[in-house]
Amino acid sequence: MYPGKYATENPDRPAFIMASTGEAVTYRDYEARVNRLAHLLQREGLKQRDHYAIFMENNAWYMESCAAGERAGLYYTCINSYLTADELAYILNNSESKILITSRAKKNVARDALKQCPDVKLAIVVDDDSDDRFTSLQDATRDCPSTPLENERLGLSMLYSSGTTGKPKGILRPMPDAHPLDQIPLYTFLQKLWLYREDMIYLSPAPLYHSAPQAAVNFVIRFGGTVIIMERFDPEEYLRLVEKYRVTHSQLVPTMFSRMLKLPEEIRKQADISSLEVAIHAAAPCPVQVKHDMINWWGPIIHEYYGATEGLGFTASNSEEWLAHPGSVGKVLLGDLHILDEEMNPCPLGVSGTVWFKTATEFEYFNDPERTKEALSPDGTMSTVGDMGYIDEDGYLYLTDRATFMIVSGGVNIYPQECENLLITHPKVADAAVFGVPNEDFGEEVKAVIQPMPAHSPDAELAAELDAFCRSHLSPQKCPRSFDFEEQLPRLPTGKLYKRLLRDRYWGNKTSRIV
Repeated sequence: MYPGKYATENPDRPAFIMASTGEAVTYRDYEARVNRLAHLLQREGLKQRDHYAIFMENNAWYMESCAAGERAGLYYTCINSYLTADELAYILNNSESKILITSRAKKNVARDALKQCPDVKLAIVVDDDSDDRFTSLQDATRDCPSTPLENERLGLSMLYSSGTTGKPKGILRPMPDAHPLDQIPLYTFLQKLWLYREDMIYLSPAPLYHSAPQAAVNFVIRFGGTVIIMERFDPEEYLRLVEKYRVTHSQLVPTMFSRMLKLPEEIRKQADISSLEVAIHAAAPCPVQVKHDMINWWGPIIHEYYGATEGLGFTASNSEEWLAHPGSVGKVLLGDLHILDEEMNPCPLGVSGTVWFKTATEFEYFNDPERTKEALSPDGTMSTVGDMGYIDEDGYLYLTDRATFMIVSGGVNIYPQECENLLITHPKVADAAVFGVPNEDFGEEVKAVIQPMPAHSPDAELAAELDAFCRSHLSPQKCPRSFDFEEQLPRLPTGKLYKRLLRDRYWGNKTSRIV
């Protein structure tokens, strides 16, 4: 994030606007705020490649908290704002963060976590007064210059995996010894792919602690656009903001598509989305019907990509490519893709296996050589995050599931993503999770846990309707043997389903090949 150019050329242009309040921060003010915080981080003794952390909700200080690290040559870790004190403490300690930046809303959780973090030397609260443990951002930066550091160096994020399959892992990429103005090749590549430009208006509906939204707002600021930051996603409010600000670009996750499609028809018809030029989605596979419906509604402006925070590789497709290969996540644009079986042999076209990349960008899991080794092939030339998928004859990648959630029932491998994608299209289903539960005869059987739409009762009649729906579209072995209902599924704000929390209730202390 290096907006110094725009602070001079377009000082009054908003760098970002908070959606709920309309608070706008111009490039002039944003530049000054970033520089003050960068000076503070350096004054507190942080050296190039040291670490600090950010733990707060989307707010008017989030972007500068990241950008200051990008000016001071530091690794900054954006932490899931929904974590408990113990979970926060684990990441603070594991990341070796020396400074924590938080907010009034998260201060109590942060205070409890800091009792376990003796190496955090300074805790900053962005929107509250100083007290015995926290220093206010205003007090801390009051005498810091608003001009750039004399020795600015490029910094990077070090984000953590969401921990849906185990302890979160810090994903460390090599930090080049470069100036922040030096254009990172990946940014140039994405700018061309998604048509980013200086006068774009970008609507960000997702949490800024997650890698994709955090990177997206980074790109927009680097290219001199304006970001509209939603504090939380609401489907009707999202459409209102597109119309109000004449939004040109946005990035979403499939659950956001589903929630907008389930709005009353009159609301969808009234929505003016004519300004939208590019709508990007990722983070989770998108059900085919959902994406068809979105393209029919919004037009061929929807782009999809698949990648990992680790930066292993990158696939992408535009609407036209996807319509010709429905269900795919695109063709490889970065990295060298391989689909391999359990013996590391290549899978034939159309046969699912583990997705491996000859690594496009170097990475390691911070302070965790064992888990880094687990992500690499025996010869160390390829890496994986455990996704399963196959390639068609045209070279398009289709994801089937995470290897960790594969169901083994009577020796048959079942990937629950297909059933989840089907269930979410049912008009009475708000969200769905499908996974394996114990079965004495078959080892595992397929279970579905459903979050019904508000107007529908979670009863046997709905379960029977969903059972018939699945059986009319799927082979019997893929259909759930039973349905349970929850008021709210544990889906992260990033769109990723925290399925392990649900599944563990059914397994208890039993053992399974699923980990």
